[in-house]
Amino acid sequence: MQYSVFIGRYQPLHDGHKKLIQTVLDEGKNVLVFLRDTGIDEKNPFNFAQRVKMFNEAFSQEVLDGRVRVEMFPDVDIEEICYGRKVGWEIRQISLDLETESISATKIREGMDLC
Repeated sequence: MQYSVFIGRYQPLHDGHKKLIQTVLDEGKNVLVFLRDTGIDEKNPFNFAQRVKMFNEAFSQEVLDGRVRVEMFPDVDIEEICYGRKVGWEIRQISLDLETESISATKIREGMDLC
């Protein structure tokens, strides 16, 4: 199977993330999500297992079908993503509506009771 790849923290997985991933699924493509293996702190209140659960709940059928996979990605300081000529991968930015693009995980976390 081929996959479209998303790399992120997803702290938490919110409606903007879901819409972005659903856009690719609606194109008939599969999605592989690499969750950054962040430590727990104010900006990263959810551990890896909690975030995997968020994806399993949001995309339950797609996960069962293998159309959505979630894997751990080491949390290293990435300066840039590079590729050689004609590696066969497309790199694209998916633009969503302004309302969706204005969703902020920081604001969501600020409104959550994480204690």
